[in-house]
Amino acid sequence: MGETTNLAVEAKGISKSFGGALALDNVSLDLRKGEVHALLGENGAGKSTLSNVLAGLYRADSGTVLVDGEEREFHSPSQAIAAGIGMVHQHFRLVLPMTVAENLHLGSPDTPAVVSQKKLVASARRIMDEIGLEVDPTAKVWQLSVGEQQRVEILRVLARGARVLILDEPTAVLTAQEAKELFAVIRQLVAGGRTVVFISHKLNEVIEISDRITVLRGGKHVITRDTAGATPRELARLMTGEELENKVEHNTSAGAPVLALSEVVARNHRGIVALHGVNLTVNAGEILGIAGVSGNGQTELAEVITGLRHPQSGSISINGTDVTRGSTRQIAALGVGHIPEDRLVFGMAGSASVRDNAILRHYRTTELSSGLRLRRSAIIDFAKRLVAAGRVQTRSINMPAGQMSGGNQQRLVARRESMIADRLLVAAHPTRGLDVLATKEVQSAIVERRDTGCAVLMISDDLDEVMLMSDRIAVMYEGQIMGVFNRSEFDRERIGLMMGGQGAEVHQ
Repeated sequence: MGETTNLAVEAKGISKSFGGALALDNVSLDLRKGEVHALLGENGAGKSTLSNVLAGLYRADSGTVLVDGEEREFHSPSQAIAAGIGMVHQHFRLVLPMTVAENLHLGSPDTPAVVSQKKLVASARRIMDEIGLEVDPTAKVWQLSVGEQQRVEILRVLARGARVLILDEPTAVLTAQEAKELFAVIRQLVAGGRTVVFISHKLNEVIEISDRITVLRGGKHVITRDTAGATPRELARLMTGEELENKVEHNTSAGAPVLALSEVVARNHRGIVALHGVNLTVNAGEILGIAGVSGNGQTELAEVITGLRHPQSGSISINGTDVTRGSTRQIAALGVGHIPEDRLVFGMAGSASVRDNAILRHYRTTELSSGLRLRRSAIIDFAKRLVAAGRVQTRSINMPAGQMSGGNQQRLVARRESMIADRLLVAAHPTRGLDVLATKEVQSAIVERRDTGCAVLMISDDLDEVMLMSDRIAVMYEGQIMGVFNRSEFDRERIGLMMGGQGAEVHQ
């Protein structure tokens, strides 16, 4: 009896199909009051579908949902939140030109038809005081950091009375410091009796923050267990059904320089100098990892190398060819692949088919084009080969690429860019948001490129990944290279200090 009354939500036998494909197969889940419950699984395992059923975005084909012991059926997110279940999505749903106070009240049934800015701000401050979360209510959302925007999303959901908060990949776009701040918020919420569902691919974070863990695989429930005693290796095996080795062979004898940057200065999209006289060399047959907290010039570094942004001064060469003012097409023609930071904006056209996205970098080749027209059968064969090689899971190569899961979109882009990277591969946050198996596959594709003699520049704000993958590491802080380390010199504490601007050598 005590166990039942302690349950905030109980989902029993939930099944859900899309177009004949079973996304959830008789899945059950119970969430206790005052706990952090981690939901794990590969891309496509059913985590998002189950969360969307609980949050009222989808209706289950069968099964029941009980909230505080009472059976409920949701036809919309507003009904779910009225029952106490709210969801914060990975991609925030805020109105950027509006203030924090306006966003908090937007769409709320408690917001009067006629309000003043002063009343909205006062009401927002009351909400923040009650919940214990602070963000400047007068600030425009676009002026906030990603971590602050996430706080606004959490406040919006909690202000509507949510007692169960579902967080979908909440740390995917946060810095390490912002993730720590989020964990403090989560602990505060559960201490007050709320329940948090934590969906993440970062297994170390799951073990740090959660009380219990549920693993889904292929739309089925695998296990629910206490977090105490769990290891990342064990959880990865439960998620994938495979034993995954987290090991990379390293190359200590790189070849000649492929990429060379000399005194490169570049401004960001706001006109502020983002790169300050950067000198950097990447050699054939090596992975040079760029370590740094997000927002310290890594984005602009990738853009100037691949032709998306021209530097204000300095020079860039690839295999001895000056590409300082080169176009993206000219640079790609030199054998440069680019896995971009934002795959939906720079890596693919979401409304176009998987087939068309697969050939984006290849359609001018004689294999796929006669010069006047594209070869339809060759394009279909090429797309099918790329999808198979990248282990991209898609219903059809003719479906819109934007309808695939984020992991499969990244697999597609990573495999396509690896295929053209004969000389250089620029990989910006290549595994962000991927499950453990997809992460391993993308990492393996990068290592394969290096082993063929390709130079690889890999940017990641995950220091564990940088240290795992890199043959050398360059640390960036405020648009400068603070130091470069050979494999034998890797020191996590020293690199971490440099990422925060301390202990700099600036020996570019």
